[in-house]
Amino acid sequence: MTASQATVTLDENQRAQIKEIVSEILEIDPAEMTATSLFKEDHDADSLGAIEILSALERTFGIEIDQAELTRMVNLDGVVTVVEEASTVN
Repeated sequence: MTASQATVTLDENQRAQIKEIVSEILEIDPAEMTATSLFKEDHDADSLGAIEILSALERTFGIEIDQAELTRMVNLDGVVTVVEEASTVN
């Protein structure tokens, strides 16, 4: 990251939007998902779901996320971090 770039911090509405997207795609009750519960281990998510989440986030937030970031998108906190970094302001 260069000095002219700043990481965006998502507000509560954007975080809630991410949780809604993830919950819907992975068919998880939002009440059962915590910021640190693991999609695959705790919620039986598959890799296809992760790609759908990435795609939905790109559309929703108007950003591009490298597929390599999927390895970091294992829980809600990870997804939020990836979206914040992808939303970096130049």
